Amino acid sequence: MKQIERLCIKATAASRALASLPAEDKNRALCEIAAALERRSSEILRENRDDIKDGKKAKLSDALMDRLMLDEDRIGDMAQGLRDIAALPDPVGEVVDGWRIPNGLEIRKVRVPFGVVAVIYEARPNVTVDAAGLGLKTGNAVILRGGSASLHSIRMLTEIISGALIDAGLPEDAVQLVESRERAPLKQLLQMKEYVDLIIPRGGEALKEFLVKNSKIPVIYAAGGNCHVFVDAGADVQEAVDITINAKVQRPGVCNAAETLLVHEQIAGDFLPVVVKELTRRKVKLYMDAGARKLIGKRFKSVEDATDEHYATEFLDLAMAVKVVGSVDEAIEHIARFGTGHSEAIVTNDLESSRKFTAQVDAACVYVNASTRFTDGGQFGLGAEIGISTQKLHARGPLGLRELTSVKYVIAGDGQIRT
Repeated sequence: MKQIERLCIKATAASRALASLPAEDKNRALCEIAAALERRSSEILRENRDDIKDGKKAKLSDALMDRLMLDEDRIGDMAQGLRDIAALPDPVGEVVDGWRIPNGLEIRKVRVPFGVVAVIYEARPNVTVDAAGLGLKTGNAVILRGGSASLHSIRMLTEIISGALIDAGLPEDAVQLVESRERAPLKQLLQMKEYVDLIIPRGGEALKEFLVKNSKIPVIYAAGGNCHVFVDAGADVQEAVDITINAKVQRPGVCNAAETLLVHEQIAGDFLPVVVKELTRRKVKLYMDAGARKLIGKRFKSVEDATDEHYATEFLDLAMAVKVVGSVDEAIEHIARFGTGHSEAIVTNDLESSRKFTAQVDAACVYVNASTRFTDGGQFGLGAEIGISTQKLHARGPLGLRELTSVKYVIAGDGQIRT
């Protein structure tokens, strides 16, 4: 029997045990893992240094290196994240709805685990802990396949998680790792529809497209974010500058950072010189259309002509595309063409513009006068999440605890038969 199939069979057995665990057992395990992460932080950092060394040799971008890097604070955040998950209500067993039909049958719609969830991710080692924690809380066994750039770190993290599960009396196979850097084991995993119930990717559009193309298992993609800020004619200039800077610069290597700035032609003359000065001061490389370049002249060296390729790019770095548009409708059309359905923002004091934008922009999260950087389960008050779903089925937006469950109907009778 092949290694991947054996791993999936063990995960299926573990998922059955997890499905009926009381909340206190799952919460105790989460706290055990948190304590183990803190206790063994020096080992995690040692392995992470090897990943950082390899990343420098591979000349990974600064944004990717930031995603890859762990320190005591980030390990502390991972541990606290697990304790936060433990403090959240357990969704498993929640009665979503219930009713009695005329023949006396009582019908309840109840939240249940999916079963086995495979999380495929790239450079962020912290996803290992997030996925394990959310999976355990929702009664799902988790199969992890991380990116090759973070393999040293995620091996150590998975080893720590497995040990803590044993200490807590839970199945150690509840969280397992596909260690190979090769694509072949991943492709085999994507065929395991007899055992794996759901695939969740955490990464860019290329990873999403690969999984959608190759998987026989349903995929909920928490994928790339080619996010936009549209500064409407009715915007407050300083508010628009502040939102743009935050959306682009606060943490450029994440999926809810803005990648393109759209500016209404009626405000562009006042707004663009100010925002371009602030962006270039923060070392943001700008790719601008002819209309925008004409308005700012030749004062800024870090500006180049924009192409469709730039508008389609999720930079995940200190780079941004800029375009002047003639109307809110043109901004919406641009977003429809180049956006990935993640997070889109309009800055405006015009009620009609905001209504049109929120109604017609097709994205998981649409903002009025706020930064796209708030797209996060914790920021929304939903607790921890595994990513932001950019599709419409079965969940959209932050994939939190409830989104990592399905439902079943439980029907109770007293001898009814259908005639």
